[in-house]
Amino acid sequence: MTYQTAFDAADATEIIHELRGLEGPLLPILHAFQARFGQIGEEAVRLISAALNLSRAEVHGVVSFYHDFRKEPHGRHVLKVCRAEACQSMGSDAIADTIERSLGIKFGETSADGQVTLEAVYCLGLCAAAPSAMLDGRLVARLSQAKVEALVEEVRL
Repeated sequence: MTYQTAFDAADATEIIHELRGLEGPLLPILHAFQARFGQIGEEAVRLISAALNLSRAEVHGVVSFYHDFRKEPHGRHVLKVCRAEACQSMGSDAIADTIERSLGIKFGETSADGQVTLEAVYCLGLCAAAPSAMLDGRLVARLSQAKVEALVEEVRL
């Protein structure tokens, strides 16, 4: 996923102008900001709330409710590991511990070099093929030690 890393008010204003005419424009605008800037920071919240005549609290509430909206940029790779019960019953806790140790970060963190963000998710819809993960939008089922090693190697490249 490539995105512009610095918030640019002119680009942000253009996005708002293009999408504000939609019915219920807040979510499309937030998605566009996320895609363009990789995050929805305070400056973006202020700009959006003013343009849509919403309070900053209303915009912040939507941003904080949906876990895919970020207040800070994520790593070059995003590794999501299922922590739901079906995956837990198939050994995902041990796999999660291995991934944290191998990457040197905890869930919810981004590596110091910006290579990878590790996220916990609570169902990827692969319960019959548990434990599972998602790397940059690609599903990985039946995680094994070998698959974990391959994922860790892939995010380090």
